[in-house]
Amino acid sequence: MALIACPECGTEVSSRAPACPKCGFPINESSPRTASTPIVVTPAKSRGVAILLALVLGGIGAHKFYVGKPGVGVLYMLLVWTFIPMLIGLIEAIQYLLMSDQAFQEKLLAKKL
Repeated sequence: MALIACPECGTEVSSRAPACPKCGFPINESSPRTASTPIVVTPAKSRGVAILLALVLGGIGAHKFYVGKPGVGVLYMLLVWTFIPMLIGLIEAIQYLLMSDQAFQEKLLAKKL
């Protein structure tokens, strides 16, 4: 372990440190991952589950919570008495049904509300 100067602020930092403790500048990003460094993988959402939720519980926005858009899900819950969210849920179920799995995953990654 050697002490090196942070390229951003000049503070002495361990060469094994992931980032400078003073300014947060990444120091050791190019180091290989070890067994103690976990790799986080987010699981893909199932298009079939989203379709089912949109058909059955679309009026309360359950499919929006599933796909990671809780703000829109709360809006659906607030407007459930108008039956508009139920109609929109049916339309979204048809949209999910007509798109491919890859297009569905890309849509989920594209916009976050």
